[in-house]
Amino acid sequence: MSMLNYMLRRLVQAIPVMLIIMVGTFLLLKLAPGDTVDALVGDMGGADPRFIERLRAEYGLDQPVLMQLWIYMTKLARFDFGWSFVHEQPVMTVLMDRLGTTLLLMISSLFFAVSIGSLLGAIAARKAYSLTDNIISTLGLVFYAMPSFFLGLMMIVLFSVKLGWLPVGGIQTIPSFYEGWDYVKDVALHLIMPTASLSLIYLALYMRLMRTSVLEVADLDYVRTARAKGAGEWRLMIHHIMRNALLPVVTLLGVQFSTILGGSVVVETVFSLPGLGELAYKAVIQRDMNMLMGIIFLSSIVVIVVNFLIDLLYARLDSRIELT
Repeated sequence: MSMLNYMLRRLVQAIPVMLIIMVGTFLLLKLAPGDTVDALVGDMGGADPRFIERLRAEYGLDQPVLMQLWIYMTKLARFDFGWSFVHEQPVMTVLMDRLGTTLLLMISSLFFAVSIGSLLGAIAARKAYSLTDNIISTLGLVFYAMPSFFLGLMMIVLFSVKLGWLPVGGIQTIPSFYEGWDYVKDVALHLIMPTASLSLIYLALYMRLMRTSVLEVADLDYVRTARAKGAGEWRLMIHHIMRNALLPVVTLLGVQFSTILGGSVVVETVFSLPGLGELAYKAVIQRDMNMLMGIIFLSSIVVIVVNFLIDLLYARLDSRIELT
């Protein structure tokens, strides 16, 4: 019952958050110069003023902003994201086609960053101020200072153009007609470079945070007590230090999820991945407001769900936390 009450409370809290996000985003987009009709007319090379007015009336852009907001929010309450005039499809259809690619990129990047970063941070902490620690810390500084788009372009030049080991871009080989494990292998090969370029910056953050956390936990009284009782270094690290040292890492994971969602825009553009990031970039350029609002709504839902799961994981790691 406590878990059910907690989930209901988080759901109630998420509703005003989503309302603020969607209303604020809608009004900010309306303040930006240009709209869908301007983009369409620009692509056509110009049009008659009466034709432009007729288009604005057809799209509902001739009405006051507050009336447009009310109409959009009433549709959104029915999970109707509207029609994309650029893609000539319902917004929901386009979003569902792109969501899988973005989630796959984000999950693989976060898994790589958290797992490898935490491991390297723990190793650096156990060998603090040694040559190993200095090498790991230097690599982390290099990764953190290198922009993801520059790293992605250099990886394309090296591994695709020069060596020919990995595909340049896209999510799969076209036309491939792969099935089963061959399809999984093909997608995995296409994701190696995007995952690496997106995750290395965050890997450096988790590595530094884990190093500091392990050093702090290793000096606590209960760790010294366990060592005095004869606990081996391996058992001490796994059962006593890592569990508490992971708490700050899990906290940062919830915060960084929204950041890595924004970073995927650059990576998807560089590697031509058909995900939400590339779609958002094109929606801004083409003034496809319905599409952009749908992406923001879906991204907000994903971030809220992930933060809820992070809270559950945090409570699992720290028994002192109760979900009430």
